[in-house]
Amino acid sequence: MIEPSKQPNAAEQRNAIDVGDFVYAATGARVRRLTMPDGTHWFPAVDVCKHLGYTTPRKALLDHVPEEHRDFLETVTGSHCLSIPAGREWRRDLNLIDLQGLILLVNGCTKPACAPFKQWVAEVIETVQREGSYTLEEAEVQPADPAAPIAYAMPEQVAEAIVRLEERNLQADEQLAVAQHESLALQREMVETQREMLTMQREMLAMQRETLTAQQAIAQAMERIANRLDVLALDRPTPTAALSAHPTTESVLADWRQRLSVTADVWTVAVVIAPVLVEEGELRQPLESIAARTGLSVHRVNECLRLLRKHACIHSKGGAEDGAPVYVLNRS
Repeated sequence: MIEPSKQPNAAEQRNAIDVGDFVYAATGARVRRLTMPDGTHWFPAVDVCKHLGYTTPRKALLDHVPEEHRDFLETVTGSHCLSIPAGREWRRDLNLIDLQGLILLVNGCTKPACAPFKQWVAEVIETVQREGSYTLEEAEVQPADPAAPIAYAMPEQVAEAIVRLEERNLQADEQLAVAQHESLALQREMVETQREMLTMQREMLAMQRETLTAQQAIAQAMERIANRLDVLALDRPTPTAALSAHPTTESVLADWRQRLSVTADVWTVAVVIAPVLVEEGELRQPLESIAARTGLSVHRVNECLRLLRKHACIHSKGGAEDGAPVYVLNRS
């Protein structure tokens, strides 16, 4: 029992140490509390077990707290003709423990934070065994009102535990503030990155539109060239004869146009290679070079050349030293 130098009444003796600070020093947290009219304090077992690190509150109660120190909320409040408190998840079947039950749970806890409180409890027991009582020191400053209850100094171990817990909570608050600041900065960077990506997508879309417009312009120009060649072909000798005598780019293209059904890709390749075949007599350009000039893929350029060979417009003459195929006009 706690025996101060001046004996207070029963209610004052129970509150010699503020029960909120007492529980905070024991559990490291401000847990919910119900104080009955007779001065007894009851605490939700789930709160205490959570802050003491017990994973299974039911097992913790069975292992450490006798039945006389635990009860259901409805039974505790009903014995004092009180109703169930509203809010904060108070339920009729909520398990409650009294202050002794809380101390028993602390004594069974292995968390290092409980060590100062357990040390003080051991000191109290050892002092009572040796001296027959344990006396709280009176606070240096007493209330001026003679009717006020006597104030007692908190045990050193409990006070130090509370100070350490407050320091730890302050550090946790600072770390939380830093984490929130970093999270906000990261969110801002993500928003900025999304804006940049949206801008890039818009620029790429504009480039695709410009490319499409250019391709349409090329196709229209090729169509005009084809129409012009058709007109010129009417005033000239037959394409085969003209090609065998004095081939020109126009006569070659006109001959090819009669030989096969020309698609836009084939005509694009034809317009590029015909002047080379006429002026140089052969085509030694790599497929990559033709692809770069036409805007087509290397595979598509190769397909167009294969089609021109198939319809006897050109034929292969081996390969160049760099591995590029060599083509010449088919004048047969």
